[in-house]
Amino acid sequence: MDNYITGTKLHLVMLSVTLVAFLVLLDMVIIATAIPRLTSQFHSLEDVGWYGSAYQLASASLQPLAGKLYSEFRSKWIFLAFFFIFELGSLVCGVATSSKMLVIGRALAGIGSAGLVNGGLTILSACLPLHKRPAYIGVLLGVSQLGVICGPVLGGAFTQYVNWRWCFYINLPVGAIVAVLLLSIHIPDNIRPREISVLQTVLTKLDLIGFGLFAPASIQFFMALAYGGNQYAWNSATVIGLFGGATGTFVVYLVWEYFQGDEAMIPFSMVKQRIVWSSCLVQLFFWGALQLTTYYLPIYFQAIKEVSPTVSGAYMLPILISQLIGAASSGAAVGKFGYYLPWSVVSAILMSIGNGLLCTISPSTSTKEWVGYEILMGAGRGLGIQMPVIAVQNTLPPDTVSISMSLLSFSQTFGGAVFLTVGESIFTNSLSTTVPTYAPGVDPEVVIAAGATGLRQLISKPNLLAGVLMAYSKAVDRVFYLALGCACATFLSSLGMGWKDIRKKEEATLDAEEEKV
Repeated sequence: MDNYITGTKLHLVMLSVTLVAFLVLLDMVIIATAIPRLTSQFHSLEDVGWYGSAYQLASASLQPLAGKLYSEFRSKWIFLAFFFIFELGSLVCGVATSSKMLVIGRALAGIGSAGLVNGGLTILSACLPLHKRPAYIGVLLGVSQLGVICGPVLGGAFTQYVNWRWCFYINLPVGAIVAVLLLSIHIPDNIRPREISVLQTVLTKLDLIGFGLFAPASIQFFMALAYGGNQYAWNSATVIGLFGGATGTFVVYLVWEYFQGDEAMIPFSMVKQRIVWSSCLVQLFFWGALQLTTYYLPIYFQAIKEVSPTVSGAYMLPILISQLIGAASSGAAVGKFGYYLPWSVVSAILMSIGNGLLCTISPSTSTKEWVGYEILMGAGRGLGIQMPVIAVQNTLPPDTVSISMSLLSFSQTFGGAVFLTVGESIFTNSLSTTVPTYAPGVDPEVVIAAGATGLRQLISKPNLLAGVLMAYSKAVDRVFYLALGCACATFLSSLGMGWKDIRKKEEATLDAEEEKV
């Protein structure tokens, strides 16, 4: 008990890790409303998927290793190291002079983000006794979700009134404040006293061989998705070789992890529990659907409805407000009634209906129609966004917080990376077929190169422009079909999360702690 912190120090630590978690989720989506402007400036419509995927894939590849780092070393210094890399990536994005440089910056920021949300949860767990953790962790997750809500609006405002580069520069001053606060406060740790040297710990405890197999498997799989149907045909030797390499490497990784037992980067004893793997699948498909709509709705608004980045961000408010209300309502309901499964199931149903309706949008879709679709989908998102975290935290012992949160974070970011990549492939390939259908005589490659906001400068004839806009709309619709599939998969996966009253566990744990005292 003496290791816990209270009062002003606790509040400053809480402020610091919550700000960082907010920035991580903000950085994940703030670029969405700036993407149409970026594609026009860098002539890089084919890179849309990379802007989100590079960040999330880099983050996903490192998250299991980040969990092991937090379990072996002092959390404050590991947290600050990851945050420094995150800030460096933001700086590179802010000064980017080409699309490739921006993608590299996004990957750097993704590497840094790999250890931040799970690091914040680990730090809070070390600073607080068990019975106080749910309330503080709930605040951390709730406030950080505002990053998803504020991202499109802030991104649109920066892009229109200042410069899209401020979507990344905004992270730098906040980072300086966080660094000063954390450096001035002693943060306790739950790690056991080290009996071996740092070098021996790195070599024997971090499962570097597992990481050396896991990261290449993830990257090969992602590259195959990115190249398929774009630079190379799906049946090309390059794409097939990447899929084969990813599969083979992953099989070797699974064999290695099996023999590592509980020392593995991702212990099988944790993953084989039904509630855990079901929650990971929910997280993967849930965030796949969320990212697809977050990235491609602004393209619909700016390219087809011809609105500014700021207005397109404002057009996302029905989703964001209903999501916030849904998250607050479901969090309070779980605390009162104890069951998280109903909210996850209802969330997936509402998301499926909302995404299904979005598949019908066209240039003639009225405002009241798409607003209604957004409200329905946003409410679904809010009801389920924190349920996998609640389920896993109430299934696994407290000393596995860092690894279990890394596993959920991996599922979230990997799902976003994979489905954004697939979505980008669907979008560009669809334009190649829909443009000749709806605008005969217009070169699809010229349309793709023009970017989402350059269509009207490229095509002046009203009849051709109307055809190109319809082609754009059909391509966006096909991406939303993928989002619909993700939402349906979320529903099926949520059925395995377990019917469990978490109030009983919290009360029993608190009683046990009181008996020990």
